[in-house]
Amino acid sequence: MGKTLSQDLRQRMVRGIEGGKSRRGVAARYEVAPSTAVRLMRRYEATGSVEPAKQGRPRGSGKLGPHGDFLIAHVERQPDITMAALAAVLEAERGVKVDPSNLSKFLIAQGYSYKKNASGPGARAPRRQAGAL
Repeated sequence: MGKTLSQDLRQRMVRGIEGGKSRRGVAARYEVAPSTAVRLMRRYEATGSVEPAKQGRPRGSGKLGPHGDFLIAHVERQPDITMAALAAVLEAERGVKVDPSNLSKFLIAQGYSYKKNASGPGARAPRRQAGAL
């Protein structure tokens, strides 16, 4: 995703175009793409502002957004579920196929994490003693 232009540069470009210069001429002067000057003026004419538009997708509009409550409820019932198992449950019950890594990212964004406990059962295999066969 590209960076937004500074407010100062945006205002200077608009003043230049309103002063009678062509959009391509202003773009060349400020070393931006001609399409940038065209879009900036289109936005200025439509809204009266040179503020940049919000970038990114709105929250909850992704593939997992409509299933968020279902996923969180399932994780609350079974906190130690693996992402692969959760993906299988989602596909079986909702018909949505998703990669386990995307489920992990979704849950982390919702504030959930699972930390392994080293002292828990099966967390570590016992070491063999020296000389034991």
